[in-house]
Amino acid sequence: MSADGTRAVSIIAFIGSVFSPWYAWSGRRDPENHVCINVATYGPGGRFAMTDRGRAALRQSAERFTVGPSSLHWRGDRLVIDVDERGAAPRFGHIRGRITLTPHAVTSVELPLTQDGAHVWRPFAPSADIDVDLDAPGWRWQGHGYFDANFGTRALEADFASWSWGRFPHRHGTTCFYDATRLDGSRIGAAVRVEGSEARMIDPPPVARLPRTLWALRRETRADAGHSPRQVLPMLDAPFYCRSAVETRIDGEMTTGVHEALDLRRFRQPWMKPMLAVRVPRRAGWP
Repeated sequence: MSADGTRAVSIIAFIGSVFSPWYAWSGRRDPENHVCINVATYGPGGRFAMTDRGRAALRQSAERFTVGPSSLHWRGDRLVIDVDERGAAPRFGHIRGRITLTPHAVTSVELPLTQDGAHVWRPFAPSADIDVDLDAPGWRWQGHGYFDANFGTRALEADFASWSWGRFPHRHGTTCFYDATRLDGSRIGAAVRVEGSEARMIDPPPVARLPRTLWALRRETRADAGHSPRQVLPMLDAPFYCRSAVETRIDGEMTTGVHEALDLRRFRQPWMKPMLAVRVPRRAGWP
């Protein structure tokens, strides 16, 4: 997010593009044949790009991850992300430029989300500086960023009904919340606080409801008792998924961070995949 809170950018690198209808229709047997670097910009002139690409577009080394025209690579202690993607409907056009993320520290936190470890959340750098330099008016700015990863050996909808995630910076670091409901009805309610290079699990504050989205998606986050969080910047609003900037109060401090809500019961519905195919094109070849 930009320092003034008016713009934001999200990049997700996939091997096995979990939200791609093409990957689902393939039976999810070959994740390296469904790779993607999803880029979304939020604010004036914002665009969304998520192209499902085949294995010809994938190149990997210890320092670099490349999918077609876009890549992520480590340069010392900085993660440099070069993007060159085509925006999806209804806002076509290119998203080109460079995003540089500099972690304040890298944690060793790893949270299994199922008892058998089939799904794992790894918040590598919950607190980071970000420098955005995109080829568009107004898209050169600095702010605060975040870097994590999710790993899984089964489809998300095979194990989860819904989840909610949030990352909120504060004076001394960052707090992340991870709430999920598994298909068997059991729940996860985790909170990680990172201060400098120290990361520790903490007791989360109470659950607090957020208003439903335009698609009537149910949302909740965490906040001090009696406080009502609110959305301050809409980002992505889809039938099964919502990303937004949310203002809440944690330990008496007001903070604005990024919040995501995911309804995997909706995502599981067969009518959802053709809708997604409009926004997520498939490009199997790469010269």
